[in-house]
Amino acid sequence: QVQLVESGGGLVQTGGSLRLSCAASGSIFSINVMGWYREAPRKQRELVATITTGGSTVVADSVKGRFTIRRDNAKNTAYLQMNSLKPEDTAVYYCYADGRADTGWGQYWGQGTQVTVSS
Repeated sequence: QVQLVESGGGLVQTGGSLRLSCAASGSIFSINVMGWYREAPRKQRELVATITTGGSTVVADSVKGRFTIRRDNAKNTAYLQMNSLKPEDTAVYYCYADGRADTGWGQYWGQGTQVTVSS
């Protein structure tokens, strides 16, 4: 079993910054992709950014140039640095990971952390 624990959400004013962290723990053999998705009220969950073990990233156009994802493979931890935040970034941010654990290959989600950007 794999657990993803997120931290770093909160309330910030427009133009401010926040950093999210996601630490994976449990019976992990290897993690391939880590990243974040977000879900705003009355909207579908959408990809924000992902990063592979090798450092290849995918970043949504809506956050490109403002959000940066990085990863510490030794710690099984990913970070999302969010700068120049806008009210439309307000959402619950969910950490995602996929990889091999004692139960085989799987996809895992964190519990979600609220990010609120006030105008």
